[in-house]
Amino acid sequence: MTTVTTDDKQIFARRESEARSYCRSFPTVFTKAEGATLTDASGKEYIDFLAGCSTLNYGHNDPDMKAALIEHISRDGITHGLDLHTDAKAGFLEAFERLILRPRGMDHRVLFTGPTGANAVEAALKIARKVTGRQKVIAFTNGFHGVTLGALAATGNGYHRGGAGVPLDHVTHVPYHNSMGGDIDTADLLNRMLAEPSSGVEKPAAIILETVQGEGGLNAASREWVRRVAGIARAHGALLIIDDIQAGCGRTGGFFSFEEMGITPDLITMAKSLSGFGLPFATVLVKPEYDQFGPAEHNGTFRGNNHAFVTARVALEKFWADDAFRSEVAERSAYLEKRLNKIAALLPGSRVKGRGMMMGVDVGSGETASEICKRAFRDGLIIETSGAHDEVVKVLCPLTIEQQTFARGLDILEAAVAELNQSGKIAAE
Repeated sequence: MTTVTTDDKQIFARRESEARSYCRSFPTVFTKAEGATLTDASGKEYIDFLAGCSTLNYGHNDPDMKAALIEHISRDGITHGLDLHTDAKAGFLEAFERLILRPRGMDHRVLFTGPTGANAVEAALKIARKVTGRQKVIAFTNGFHGVTLGALAATGNGYHRGGAGVPLDHVTHVPYHNSMGGDIDTADLLNRMLAEPSSGVEKPAAIILETVQGEGGLNAASREWVRRVAGIARAHGALLIIDDIQAGCGRTGGFFSFEEMGITPDLITMAKSLSGFGLPFATVLVKPEYDQFGPAEHNGTFRGNNHAFVTARVALEKFWADDAFRSEVAERSAYLEKRLNKIAALLPGSRVKGRGMMMGVDVGSGETASEICKRAFRDGLIIETSGAHDEVVKVLCPLTIEQQTFARGLDILEAAVAELNQSGKIAAE
């Protein structure tokens, strides 16, 4: 067996594509992960406030999920099965129906797509267009839905859109909640654009939104605004797609990010933490009346990951059988908000953004945010930025993080901000 050393990272620079991203901010070789802690080849430990961009809501290598997966593999359980019926799939669907759908009064079908969130978005957009016979989609400024062409057309980020190489058509972007200041009701603006026959905006097949824009800068929509948009979609014959890929699976409190908003989306895209273990797994939840794809009309060789079915079932049974986990997340969210407000006070003009365990500090400058994250990494904390200018330092730690580790991570973040503030190297954009 080859022993990995920190020198081995040269292979990445020599052989891996220039498209690599996160590793540029965290230039070390990681060899072990447990809970909210990553360990590199030199033995240094890092507190993980990135968590796979909310793919590891339950932490690294949850022991119960790991045991179930090892047992499945050891007994030669199905690894790959296209969309064949398997015992692992049946176990997941039964648990999902029992613990998630029925308690919330939902009757959605589960469409297993390719393993990425972007593929789930692609499928949702295709469903909406097939059901309505329309082509256009409404998306929102600062939204992020993936980088395959259909999903990318709905994504607002100019850098990622620039990588398409072809026109990104059939999507109209309108202002997100509060993106034009508190005096302008962007939901009312959207309604007027759709109601006015001379606005130039066609009736859409769907309106797609994130209730909290993760990559867009932790912009959180209010309950009232989301309800207004849902009503507008219904009034104009469009399907409502909630992209819960990053904000779901407990990240904002409930299993779904919209649970206390009084809406039932027509389509819900999910991925990231759905497997519970960091395994590739994505779905679209579809109201039965819109489940209109013919056999294999949306397909993929890896639609449905049996290993992910195993761990996802355990995640549901372990964390969502009662309200205990949700209460723990609420307590951690309150603590996080308190600490972030203290950190924001160190930098004039900074503010806390987001909701639940999906919060961060807008420091006003991408350069400042990047420097904070760089200093935090030096001291053993992995944390990244988001926003149109990467100006938001974003906390996405595992929802299961132990309190002592959580506090230590926030101590490192606070110290990095204080150090930068004292150095006088605060940038402005």
